[in-house]
Amino acid sequence: MAFDAFYMAKVLDEVRALSQVRVEKIHQTSRDTVILHLKHSEGRAKLLIAANPAGPRLHLTAETPENPPEPPMFCMLLRKHLSGARLVDTQQLPMERCAIFTFSCIDELGDSVEKRLVAELMGRTCNLYLLSPEGRIIDCLRRVALDASAKRQALPGLYYQSPDPVEKQDPLSLTQEDYVNLLEQEGSDLLSQRLMDTLGGFSPLICREAALFAAGDTEARVSALDEKAVGEKLFLFFSEHLRHGAPYYYESDGAIRQFAFCPLHQYGDFRQAESFSLLLDMFYVNRDRKEAMRQKGQGIRKTVQNLCARLTRKLAIQEKELAQTLDRERLRQLGDIVTANIHRIVKGSTTLEAEDFYDEDMKIISIPISPILSPQQNAAKFYKDYTRMKNAEKELTRQLAIGAEELSYLQSVLEELDRAQNQQELEEIRQELALGGYVKAETGKKRMKIAKSKPMQFTSTDGFSIYVGRNNRQNDELTFRSARKDDLWLHAQKVHGSHVIIACAGAAVPDDTVTQAAQLAAYYAETSGGQNIPVDVMPVKQVKKPPAAKPGMVIYHSYRTVIVNPYPDIVVDALNAEKKPED
Repeated sequence: MAFDAFYMAKVLDEVRALSQVRVEKIHQTSRDTVILHLKHSEGRAKLLIAANPAGPRLHLTAETPENPPEPPMFCMLLRKHLSGARLVDTQQLPMERCAIFTFSCIDELGDSVEKRLVAELMGRTCNLYLLSPEGRIIDCLRRVALDASAKRQALPGLYYQSPDPVEKQDPLSLTQEDYVNLLEQEGSDLLSQRLMDTLGGFSPLICREAALFAAGDTEARVSALDEKAVGEKLFLFFSEHLRHGAPYYYESDGAIRQFAFCPLHQYGDFRQAESFSLLLDMFYVNRDRKEAMRQKGQGIRKTVQNLCARLTRKLAIQEKELAQTLDRERLRQLGDIVTANIHRIVKGSTTLEAEDFYDEDMKIISIPISPILSPQQNAAKFYKDYTRMKNAEKELTRQLAIGAEELSYLQSVLEELDRAQNQQELEEIRQELALGGYVKAETGKKRMKIAKSKPMQFTSTDGFSIYVGRNNRQNDELTFRSARKDDLWLHAQKVHGSHVIIACAGAAVPDDTVTQAAQLAAYYAETSGGQNIPVDVMPVKQVKKPPAAKPGMVIYHSYRTVIVNPYPDIVVDALNAEKKPED
């Protein structure tokens, strides 16, 4: 990835291309991400600023991330000061990922003033500042206390201090002779590292690409190069791409792996996007959605994982106890031997030496007995232990079956959490766990009011509607309430996953539709990363809900199985449809 200072410069050029820009709305979709809804002469746009150390970026976006139920305080502050403000200037610190947006605002007295929004997107020090006309910090996304930093404190009321200037050379100001001198000076012998150490604003990816263009090898050594020839090529490379760059990316396994403002010849096969902002949208949207869901569902996931671990330990102990009950027959035999030799037991003895008439050789064995019990009581104790073991086998077998079913259910909840796409689905999973007694139900103000979500709906190439459950409770609703008895029901075989319904009302379903529905069942299951997934197909009337079964747990019979791969075109189209807010 190469969201460096010069890639940011290309994005800011796209922002500057908008004319008569005003701030219409402001949302803070996560702790680190602010979206400014802009209205301009040609329509509307959204400017996303993510001051996230793990993925800092700034670009125009077409996505509509989910907003929290209540806006954070920093978001409310930005709305107070910037709502309706006009964007009058956009600047960038030289060779630094720091953008400065100047807005013309109306203050409390009705006077026109200029306030600045500063986005510092430099690694661990990422921050977003709102500055007054005098340059004081009105507030910032991350406050830095006086005792936390000796150089740059970030607190309301303090004057804003710009980051230290980059001490490396500016590639835009270098001539061809400067590049030759750069190679002749002392430094790292690795060309890409020499460029990285000398030039400011570049990522290692760009420096490797420049080395490949100038010397034919990303691992080229300066000591083996013709300084004049290579210096000339470096000048051509940076002059061309810094002034006339374009958004390029490298894709592997259906996902973007690298992006930059220059071609990525080091990866062989690369593509060009329509715009720099769109490329960032393509790269970050799915990653951010998964990360946001992971963070929001972390508490639920940890609870379920702890329950699974505790239940797994409990089942292991019960299986060990069950194995011990299988030797109970020997207890009955020892009781028989003690009963037959009661006359030989001496009062106060701790052992009984007697022949084992269950052994072919009638060996003498030593049987431990209690000196405080009578001979008859010692014999009865062996029979009592035998009966206890016999009853324990029945109970442990029953408890193991219940525990295995419960563990399977909890594992299905973990699989649901992996597939959750928004806060609504997470809340439904939480409510499902609360009804099962696994988590405490939220009451009063803490309880989030949510609308009941609907199953995912797709249309096959033959025109049949296909429905896919999002979670266990929805699976039950879909299979036993919404679907007709003569619709087709599909599920990935012997794994946790969504219930899939083909709405056919008893009509003959073409093979293509069955295959596409089976691919959806395979995609929305634990095995979605594999190949050749078996999926069971049958009428809904063959699916039964066992008494007192957990949500989503069913049994079925009289089915047929199809083998599919879980990546059909219908899934790709569906995933695109899933991004729409109305879903």
